[in-house]
Amino acid sequence: MPKGGNSNFDRRANHLLRLLQLCGGCVPLHSLQFQVSNSVIQTLLDREVVQVQNTGCGFLLEIAEDC
Repeated sequence: MPKGGNSNFDRRANHLLRLLQLCGGCVPLHSLQFQVSNSVIQTLLDREVVQVQNTGCGFLLEIAEDC
């Protein structure tokens, strides 16, 4: 993969983490559908940087407590 594509991906992942921090550490997952690609969210989940919580009324994407 070209280096420019990887840095763009990293930028989008960092943007998502900053968004989570600004929103108090969690956001409803459905609110991110048009702003962030699923591959960015999945990569952060795989790296255990974020986690998904089922609230019973929906799902929250939140920063993992270990970070």
